Amino acid sequence: MSSKPSQTGAALVLSALLAGVGAAGYAAPAARPKGAPVKRAASPVRAQVTASAARGVAYLRKTQQPDGSWQRYPGITAVCVLGLLRSGLTDRDPAVAKACDYLAALAKPNGSIYSEQFGPAQALPNYNTSLAITALHQTRNPKYATLIRKAQEFLSGSQFDEGEGFKPTDRQYGGIGYGSREDNPDVSNLQNALEALKTTGYPKNADVFKKAITFLQRCQNRSESNDQRWAGNDGGFVYASSGESKADEYTKRPHSSYGSMTYAGLKSYLYCNVKKSDPRVQAAWNWLRANYTVEENPVMGDDGLYYHYHTMSKTLALWGEKVVTDAKGQRHPWATDLAQAIVRKQRPDGSWVNKNPRWRENDSALVTGYTLLSLANCTAGL
Repeated sequence: MSSKPSQTGAALVLSALLAGVGAAGYAAPAARPKGAPVKRAASPVRAQVTASAARGVAYLRKTQQPDGSWQRYPGITAVCVLGLLRSGLTDRDPAVAKACDYLAALAKPNGSIYSEQFGPAQALPNYNTSLAITALHQTRNPKYATLIRKAQEFLSGSQFDEGEGFKPTDRQYGGIGYGSREDNPDVSNLQNALEALKTTGYPKNADVFKKAITFLQRCQNRSESNDQRWAGNDGGFVYASSGESKADEYTKRPHSSYGSMTYAGLKSYLYCNVKKSDPRVQAAWNWLRANYTVEENPVMGDDGLYYHYHTMSKTLALWGEKVVTDAKGQRHPWATDLAQAIVRKQRPDGSWVNKNPRWRENDSALVTGYTLLSLANCTAGL
């Protein structure tokens, strides 16, 4: 038997993606038809992204738990699975298959998907369900269809609306929180739920999307459409309709708009079928143009940096333009800017991690999952 090591991990991903060699768990590109023009070689940035993603995939393989999870937590596991799937793996790959089995086994009779292992405070049914069905749907495996359908109804039913005794005049109306009855809804959980519903094929004209617009308006610093007393007029978003903002400690002012929530709010408007030309959408877009950067989470520094990268890349890919023209008229190829910033931050072991531990970004599995998704979103703009 030859002593030469076999291709594994990053090398396998890289060879499959760059050389087009089929491998178990990967979808190899179709053969070029005879006479078809030869495609140009990949750009240097695209090649860097592919190689970087391959190293990230290899890291997640090494750190997966025996039960198929990462950190034995469904939300983190779902982010990692999504990162693997968007990097070219399928559910024929053992790592993906085991992770999906772990998530599916956590499904409850009411459609929610979460773990009670860490106690009620960490159960977070809405958060975990949203991420889990987004990941399971990404496999395109019909065996999850019933589970996803039940989870869609659970998420839709978790919205703060008439079913929970809320009226359209109540500030919480239309929002979605972590999943406990006493929770306040917030833009972050709402965007996860809307993305899960939208990507899994929930009817686009369903009431959950229409009601969500009411809540989104109340989280935007735009007094023309926000009926809350605290609303300003810079067009950006805060965390919750109470005016709560995670950026206030930085600005020393109340109700401060910041990057990750403004990207989340803009993306959510688009999921709710609000047109790009709508004044509410344009106000958010103008805030983002004025605060364009890939060096930090605008206003927040490195707090939630990788969550921001993920949300930024997803929103800009959905927006559909390869160049962001900032408020000063400077043009930025956002995908190139962001991809290069991300590649520079990769650690030698293939992972990414934030030195700032806020919102669990010192967890290398979670952050590597976020980053693989960001790189996949960037490829749309390269």
